[in-house]
Amino acid sequence: MNAPLRVLVLWFPDWPMRAALGGAPPHPPTALVQANTIVACTASAREHGVRTGQRRRVAQGHLSSLQVLPHDPARDERAFLPVLQLIEKHAPGVTLLRPGLAILRARGISRYHGGEAEAAASLATVLGEAGFPEVRIGIADGPFTAEIAARGPTPWTVVPSGTAREFLAPYPVQVLRDEQITGLLLRLGIRTLGEFTALAAPDVRDRFGEHGARLHALAAGADSRPLTPRPPDPELVRSVEFDSPLGGADQIAFAVRQTADAVMLALGEASVVCTEVRIDLTDDNGAVFSRSWLHPTCFDASDLVDRVRWQLEALATQSAKEPIDEARAFGGITAVRITPAAVDDAAHHQPGLFGSGTDERLHHAVSRVQTMLGHQGVVTAAISGGRWLADRQVLTPWGERAVPPRDPGSPWPGSLPDPLPAEVFHPPRPIGVLAADETTVSVDERGTLSQDPARIEGASVQAWAGPWPVHERRWAAGGGKRGHRLQIVDDQDRAWLVFHTGERWWAEGRYR
Repeated sequence: MNAPLRVLVLWFPDWPMRAALGGAPPHPPTALVQANTIVACTASAREHGVRTGQRRRVAQGHLSSLQVLPHDPARDERAFLPVLQLIEKHAPGVTLLRPGLAILRARGISRYHGGEAEAAASLATVLGEAGFPEVRIGIADGPFTAEIAARGPTPWTVVPSGTAREFLAPYPVQVLRDEQITGLLLRLGIRTLGEFTALAAPDVRDRFGEHGARLHALAAGADSRPLTPRPPDPELVRSVEFDSPLGGADQIAFAVRQTADAVMLALGEASVVCTEVRIDLTDDNGAVFSRSWLHPTCFDASDLVDRVRWQLEALATQSAKEPIDEARAFGGITAVRITPAAVDDAAHHQPGLFGSGTDERLHHAVSRVQTMLGHQGVVTAAISGGRWLADRQVLTPWGERAVPPRDPGSPWPGSLPDPLPAEVFHPPRPIGVLAADETTVSVDERGTLSQDPARIEGASVQAWAGPWPVHERRWAAGGGKRGHRLQIVDDQDRAWLVFHTGERWWAEGRYR
């Protein structure tokens, strides 16, 4: 068996709060909100019961004086770039996992300082003197164990080689960060990683698939042992050259989107995923700027584009000697090359499909279709808030996280209760709702029908209910959007949801 990979993880607690508020903690009670949900909060806010994942109104119920700010992930990244540069000066090879969390191989720096504890103490001292006294450092076998160690109460924690399983055993299964599997484990009465690792590995694989087996290995502290990287196929490398040098980070990131999709398609055809990637940027003077990036699981196309953007921002910051906004232009880039440096079997990273176990073909097939149709060609649906059916559906390109523009958990007076129509017309389609004398049924200001509905879409009306008023944005010029809904069942056993606005009827949806 290969020796475990010793890594050093640096964790900066509550980094999004520091990026938003500036300066070292303590900070006043403050929380960051995205989609009306708390995504980060200060330690002083947690003392009053505020937690990440809470709805905004619940958090403010715990602390009425809570300051609430919008979350800006790009700000977190920009603020962390100078920290990465500082670490790089004292420990070359540092890799960003996410803003506030960095990782590097422990071997080189520990040899330089004469031991792992001495290396952690040196880094903690350097960062403390630079204004980051809150940093926590963990050294262990593999990234997962090292990150758990870094979250300990002391400035640094060293887990001796070969003792990761014993170190992780008392931790709750929630540290695996997989809601589906940890929820099932809790229902089975398995609450700690030690209890999880007590299960036989073949039984875990049979029940949870390869993804569950991977989590089982993590819980046993074996996440570094299988890291004998397969040599990447040279055909997995993709590059793009620009006719004229590009200077804006967003402009270049947009231009490499198709290249990133092509890398994912090549990986999919080879039935592998990328766990480490090297990105080479070539400027208009012929200089090449390279950097390797690690991922705790595996990269997707959006991750690759993000790494290109982060590398461009770091390059611009280094040349300007000060943090800059990502939209600011800098020296032109003429080519970008993306090289998978380490790959792994795709089956180890695929979640179950509809509860039927792993299906490694899912990601490959969808990625290939998306590459052929374009970034917007394959989308996933998420539920958003709203009064109209079309407002409650948000379509997001495959591989990106869906962020509903409106909170689906908030009350929406006038919205349609369950069950909802199975078919939604977007945009609504015009439809005729006629009375017995073939005249169009109308609705007056008081919500009263002029006549009973008799025909709809060429069929006879068997039953109907309503109308119900829907009126939103009353304060807007022109009185906002208003109308009246009606449910109609015709003699062909079709149930319609229609609404009347102005002088016309529109079909909003149809029940099946």
